[in-house]
Amino acid sequence: MNSFKINFPLILFSLIPASVILGPSILLINVVLFGFCFIFFYSTKGYIKIHDTRPVFLLIILYFYLIFNSFISNDITEGFYRNFGFVRFILFFLMVNYLFFIFEKSSNTFKIWTIIFFVVLVDIYIERFTGSNIFGFGRIEIDGVPQPHGSRVVSFFRTEPIAGAFICGFTFIIVGYILNFLSTKNKLKTLGFITILFCLIGIMLTGERSNGFKALLGFSIFILAIDYVKLKIKILVSIILFSIFFFTINFSDYVKGRYIYSFYNKIKTKDDREEFLNNSLYIKLYKSGIYVFKNNPWFGVGNKNYRVETCDTKKNSIHKEYYCLTHPHQVYIEMLSEHGIIGTIIIMSIIFYLAFRIIRKIIDSRNYIQAGCFVFLLINFVPILPSGSFFNNFNITLFMINFSLMYAVNKETNIFKKNS
Repeated sequence: MNSFKINFPLILFSLIPASVILGPSILLINVVLFGFCFIFFYSTKGYIKIHDTRPVFLLIILYFYLIFNSFISNDITEGFYRNFGFVRFILFFLMVNYLFFIFEKSSNTFKIWTIIFFVVLVDIYIERFTGSNIFGFGRIEIDGVPQPHGSRVVSFFRTEPIAGAFICGFTFIIVGYILNFLSTKNKLKTLGFITILFCLIGIMLTGERSNGFKALLGFSIFILAIDYVKLKIKILVSIILFSIFFFTINFSDYVKGRYIYSFYNKIKTKDDREEFLNNSLYIKLYKSGIYVFKNNPWFGVGNKNYRVETCDTKKNSIHKEYYCLTHPHQVYIEMLSEHGIIGTIIIMSIIFYLAFRIIRKIIDSRNYIQAGCFVFLLINFVPILPSGSFFNNFNITLFMINFSLMYAVNKETNIFKKNS
């Protein structure tokens, strides 16, 4: 095969983490180009046999549901590009699997991912302890002007406090890749746990509480699920992980403020608790999302239409429980408010079925990257904790990266592999 034909998608795949950092437009271009590489291979090779068609078939069903969701939305223009554009992730899924199927050294791209990942992670530490990252982003004030995100770490993302989400999105892939390498080197196995701690603390230092709790839960599940060490050491490491988590909260005044004081000070007295329940932004959003769902129980208001519903002046005046914002900030409430009972069942059933149908092969394969991807998918659906909009370009891309790799990196689950 012509070297350029295979090297081009490899380059695109290698630069995915960098594309996430560079912004939505660059990320979109990378994902689209990478997906179109599959169309190119398919058209030039004439026929490519997909031996496990079920994931593709169900993703196509999900795609057609999203198109249907657009036409029944309050405002078809709001979710149009989000819904119709989901086809890029089907092509992305196909190309990731095909890349790992035809090119055995595809995993070498994780070396580049690891470098990019740790550059961002180290930059988070630098910004937390110096006040700005290596490019000067993240200062609380610039020329006397307060910055919108205060003390939260932004790292290379500059205007958005999503550095913790970025690390959380790639951490299980990178840690899995490192543990795969260290698993045969007994003297170096401790480095794997040090890496996990370094990642967890880094996420906590960003001030993104939800991602901090998700990472703690995810790493705990990950450690207990893999065969990296014996059970006694797994339990010991899990205890150490929780201890370090709470030690970090106590050690850093900023983290303590984000994880404890910002909540504790609001519930110290009865009056504080009542004020918190009445004025908490997240509680208002959760209640608002539930009321939107109650008013639109079957198919919701449409993808990306929560704000259309709640920010409508007439509806807002009628439904006093509505709170005008972009989305409800909780994945289940978002699903119910924008997709209703039927849409939520369709989306969740497809995602959980495709994840859990290969759980036995994940366990048997001892592939830590695959196990890490599976864990990341799980922590996206932790109840109660706040979350970004699920179908937002940033979030859905991180999700589909992990979902695609969960199938692709194991020969027994790769959709192009003919299993006997």
